Amino acid sequence: MARNVLVTGAGGFIGSHLVEALVARGDRVRAMVRYNARGDLGSLAEVPRAVRDHVEVVTGCLTDPYFVRRAAQGCDVVFHLGALIAIPFSYRSPAQVFATNVTGTLNVCQAALDAGVSRVVHTSTSEVYGTARVVPIPETHPLVGQSPYSASKIGADKCAESFHLSFGLPVATVRPFNTYGPRQSARAVIPTIFTQALTRDAVHLGALAPTRDLNFVTDTVAGMILAAERPEAVGRTMNLGHGREISIGDLAKRCLAVAGIDKPIVCDDERRRPSNSEVERLCADARLARELLGWAPAVTLDEGLARVFEYVRANLGRYRPEEYSV
Repeated sequence: MARNVLVTGAGGFIGSHLVEALVARGDRVRAMVRYNARGDLGSLAEVPRAVRDHVEVVTGCLTDPYFVRRAAQGCDVVFHLGALIAIPFSYRSPAQVFATNVTGTLNVCQAALDAGVSRVVHTSTSEVYGTARVVPIPETHPLVGQSPYSASKIGADKCAESFHLSFGLPVATVRPFNTYGPRQSARAVIPTIFTQALTRDAVHLGALAPTRDLNFVTDTVAGMILAAERPEAVGRTMNLGHGREISIGDLAKRCLAVAGIDKPIVCDDERRRPSNSEVERLCADARLARELLGWAPAVTLDEGLARVFEYVRANLGRYRPEEYSV
């Protein structure tokens, strides 16, 4: 059954893939994109034109409650992905990150409540756990603000939770671990590995020992869509992850092997996070998503890396390796 759907953060990497999947499913999609003077749609511009022709694009800012309220009117489901997600930027401008991520989420929840939507799917992040105290990480793991970004997302998660508990807003929170795939910026580790492998004499990264649990973007999107459909998801927070961790150093080696490129991997101190802010281990316990949603990742790491490599190679002019951060 077709639904009227609002996607915040539709111009982002995951948001653009979600919009594409929702249109394919037959939903009527309103895509919220952050306004800029260039009229830039972000990653949404890379969605095929035949898909975008079925999308209503609205431009504005999450921190404007009046804009968000208008955007939510007439919608059955809200997928809230809009956020400032660059961790290095959160060190430089924490106030802006908190305003967008916390106040923006408040505005989305209030607008969804006023519009009487049947479901809000709120997007969290594995960064809220900080360095794992237990592996794999369950949803009951303590939340630790090891960066202003992670602290802002903890605030956003609690805002969404409070609207469910206080006002009965039907919220389901998905907590993806490290999502990767085509259209992702060089801010993320996998695109920057491939970009540097194709353009430099060596691959320069930050800390090589931290581990991450990697999700291909179509698997993350599938979990979000299921969270909007299953009644058991309301009021719950669910990890989306493979349950396998790989170090950044081993990931770089895996990327180079997939690309068929032999380059040295260099640990660059300038690319490291502040020492107390580094998240050393991330590995998901995703049993709850399997039980409540029937969700399981379908794309293997090597298959996903091969898809990203082909995308980066075909779109190399869009990437700047110096943007890297983890």
